[in-house]
Amino acid sequence: MGRKVTVATCALNQWALDFEGNLQRILKSIEIAKSKGARYRLGPELEIWPVMHHSVRYNCRVIFLNRRILLIRPKMALANEGNYRELRWFTPWSRTRQTEEYFLPRMLQDLTKQETVPFGDAVLATRDTCIGCEICEELWTPRSPHVDMGLDGVEIFTNASGSHHVLRKAHARVELVTMATSKNGGAYLLANQKGCDGDRLYYDGCALIAVNGRVLAQGSQFSLDDVEVLTATLDLEDVRSYRAEISSRNLAASRASPYPRVKVDFALSAREDLLVPVSEPLEWKYHSPAEEISLGPACWLWDFLRRSQQAGFFLPLSGGVDSAATACLVYSMCRQVCEAVKNGNQEVLADVRTVVDQLDYTPGDPRELCGRVLTTCYMASENSSGETRERAAELAAQIGSYHIGLNIDPAVKAVVGIFSLATGKRPVFAVHGGSRRENLALQNVQARVRMVVAYLFAQLSLWARGARGGLLVLGSANVDESLLGYLTKYDCSSADINPVGGISKTDLRAFVQFCLERFQLPALQGILAAPATAELEPLADGQVSQTDEEDMGMTYADLSVYGRLRKMAKTGPYGMFCKLVSLWRDACSPRQVADKVRWFFSKYSINRHKMTTLTPAYHAESYSPDDNRFDLRPFLYNTRWPWQFRCIETQVLRLEGGGPQDLEGVD
Repeated sequence: MGRKVTVATCALNQWALDFEGNLQRILKSIEIAKSKGARYRLGPELEIWPVMHHSVRYNCRVIFLNRRILLIRPKMALANEGNYRELRWFTPWSRTRQTEEYFLPRMLQDLTKQETVPFGDAVLATRDTCIGCEICEELWTPRSPHVDMGLDGVEIFTNASGSHHVLRKAHARVELVTMATSKNGGAYLLANQKGCDGDRLYYDGCALIAVNGRVLAQGSQFSLDDVEVLTATLDLEDVRSYRAEISSRNLAASRASPYPRVKVDFALSAREDLLVPVSEPLEWKYHSPAEEISLGPACWLWDFLRRSQQAGFFLPLSGGVDSAATACLVYSMCRQVCEAVKNGNQEVLADVRTVVDQLDYTPGDPRELCGRVLTTCYMASENSSGETRERAAELAAQIGSYHIGLNIDPAVKAVVGIFSLATGKRPVFAVHGGSRRENLALQNVQARVRMVVAYLFAQLSLWARGARGGLLVLGSANVDESLLGYLTKYDCSSADINPVGGISKTDLRAFVQFCLERFQLPALQGILAAPATAELEPLADGQVSQTDEEDMGMTYADLSVYGRLRKMAKTGPYGMFCKLVSLWRDACSPRQVADKVRWFFSKYSINRHKMTTLTPAYHAESYSPDDNRFDLRPFLYNTRWPWQFRCIETQVLRLEGGGPQDLEGVD
C-alpha cells in the first residue's frame, strides 16, 4: 500500500567548534534513528556547517541520502533581535521558490561524486510524498514557509531549530507547530539544539512530531543526555483526507505558485505496511515555571562545569532567598546527574568522574555529590545577624555542601584603615552620624571584600583540602536587582556565572517553595519567611535594620512590572505612566503612579552603567537588562529625564483637575 512512514527528529547537545564531538553525536543519532525504523532523520540548526555560496555565507540545511547531497536549503528569515545577531554572521536567502547550481568543493566532489547540487528554496519529491524545510525563525514569522509549501502539496514539514529556553516559552513553541498543521494539514517535525551554547543561553530540546494539529511524540525539555532521538509512525492518508475536508484550504491550494521540486528516487514508506501500527496522539506535558527553573539552569550549570574543566562551584551563601535558590540549583544539578548515571548514561558518568578526579567514582546520593562539587561560604561581618548565619549553615547541611563560615571584619577594617591613613578621615555609618556618601561607601567595601575573599577561596580551598583544581564562583543577583542596579559593582554578585541572574524575585521565591516541598529542605522555610536584606548596615539591638525593598523604595512585585514594560513593551517614562495609570487605577492615584515611575527611571538610569559588568547569567526572562548581549541600550542617560517627567506632570495635573484627559499627546 505504501502510505505509512516512520520519521525521526533529534535534540543534540552540539557545541560551537567541537567538530569531532559534534560529528560523533550526529552519527549516533543517525544510528539510533535507523535502529528505530526511521526512513527520514532531522537534526537541529547548524549541526553541520554554514555554506559559502558566491562568497556569501548562509545558514543552511544540507539534505542528503546515501552519500549524495539532494539539496542545500539556505535560511530565509534570520533572527536579529534579543539574544540573536544572525545578520552579523549570515545573509538571508531572499529568492523564494528559486534555486541555483552550487558547485561543491573538491573534497566533497570526491566523496559524493557530484559536481553541483541544487541550492535555494525548493522541496523534495519522493516516490510517495513531498517534504519541505523550515529553519528555526521561519516558524515564528508572520508568513511562515510551511503555509505556501502546504498549499503546494508538501505533506511533511521539517524544522531544524536552535530555540533557547525562556520561562513559559514551551507553550508558544508547541502551539506554533500544532497550529501550522491544524490549519493546513500535514506532519511537522521539530528538531532542536540542547545544552549550554557556551554563553548565557540554554537550549532545552523539546523535539516534537505533530500531525494535523495533534502531537504524536514529545521529547524531553531538559535532559543531560547529549543525544535524544524521537520517532513516530504516521499515515500519509490521514494528512490527505484531513486536507480534503478543508474547502478554503483547497481553494487557496488551487491558486498556489509551485515550488521547485528535487525528485528523489526513494520512498519513506514500505510497499506492505497494512499491519504497521501508527503513533497515537498524546497530550503535551508542560513543566510549571518552578520546575523549569529547577531543571533548566541546573542543566546549564552541569554543561558549564564539565566543559570548563573545573572541579566544582564556590557560592557565597548569605542565608537569603537568592543565594539559597542558587545553592538549590546546584543540588538539583546533583540530583539530575545521579539520576542520569542510574539510568545508564555513560557520558555523564565519565564527566562526573573527571570533575571529582576519581576514576572509580559512581555518584548515587545527591547530597554526597553536592559535598564534592559545591563549597558554600557564609562571610560574616559585624552587621550580620545570627539568624542568617544559622539559616545558611542549616541549608548547607541539608543539601550536603562543604560549608565554610568566616568573618571578613579584619579585611574590611584594614581597607578602611588604608583610606584613613591616606586622608586622615574615618567614615562612619549614618546611624552613627555619618553622611549618605559615607554610609554607602562602608556598605560597598564590605560587599567588595566578599568578592575578593570568594575568588581567593575558589582558587585555593580545594588546594587547602588536598584536592586538585579550582572552583567556578557563582553569583546570585536576581534579574530585578540587576534591572534597578541594586547591587554593588564588583561585589560578590560579580562572579564567573550566575544561574539566577535572569530570573525574577517572584519566580525565585516560587522556585524555593518548590524545592522546600519537592526536595524536602526544611531550612528553606525560614529563608522564605525572613525579610530580604543585604545586611550591610549596623544591626539595631541585634536585629536587622535594613531591608531590600525599603532600600530600593519599591517592591519586587512592582519591579517586575516595570521591567516588562521597559523592555517587552518598549515604554519610556511617559509611556510607562500612561499604562500604569490605568493598570493601577484601583490601587494608586495618578500622582502616586507618577512618583513611582519617576523614582524607578531615576534609579534605573543612574545605575544602568552596572549592566556592563553583570556576571554572565542564565537567560530566563524577556525583560533581562543584560547589556552585553540581550539589552543593547545605552548605559549613560540623562538621569533627570526633563522632557519625559514634564510630560508626566502635565498629565497628572490634568487628571487631578478633572479636565479633558488626552494620554496620546502632550503639549
